[in-house]
Amino acid sequence: MKMQLHSFARHLWTAWIKPLAFAGAIIFPFKSAVADWNWVPSGSMRPTILEGELVFVNKLAYDLKVPFTTHHLAAWGDPARGDVVVCFSPADGRRLVKRVVGLPGDRITVVGAQLLVNGQSIAYASAGELWYRHLTATEHQQVRVADELLGGVHHPIIVTGADLSSAALARDYVVPEGQYFMMGDNRDRSFDSRYFGSIAREQIVGRAAGIVLSFDPEHAFLPRADRCFNSLL
Repeated sequence: MKMQLHSFARHLWTAWIKPLAFAGAIIFPFKSAVADWNWVPSGSMRPTILEGELVFVNKLAYDLKVPFTTHHLAAWGDPARGDVVVCFSPADGRRLVKRVVGLPGDRITVVGAQLLVNGQSIAYASAGELWYRHLTATEHQQVRVADELLGGVHHPIIVTGADLSSAALARDYVVPEGQYFMMGDNRDRSFDSRYFGSIAREQIVGRAAGIVLSFDPEHAFLPRADRCFNSLL
């Protein structure tokens, strides 16, 4: 009996535990420091990123970190205005996907749905019909999609019940040194730096580079084939 148990334990170690441990020793540090993925459960980045999408995260876009930490081993760049990044929320530590709107030292002003950076109004234009394809029935009635030019990057934003030329009360934010101001593309449905403040550079995990998979939670999680394997704006 003891011989059988010993033989079984050795087989378990050789056939399963050892290979899995070896694979884990490679995969987990790789995911922590090089590349990862992030499921998006909310609509704060609509229509750029929809609920139920798996986003590829390039963790080497700006720097190399010690695996499982936020400590930098090397840095070769910083997030640019318009980048879509994955970061940790200072409110509760959750991983978020947001767009970089403000760089260190910037003054960000939000007037209704109009965005100004250092006193300069961001340019807006009509968005193509492509971005209306996955709006919900309610959104088709209540929102408009606009093309925003931010940091040389054209991307869509959703505005709910507000004119981009609104004369509403202005809200000003100054981005501290070493921090970045984040906003969601779904401007009226995003919990972002307007509420929890700017995000420190070391809390930025990496750049969200593309959509790997997309599943529609409103339709039994059927795949959205036209959204899979697309790069992000």
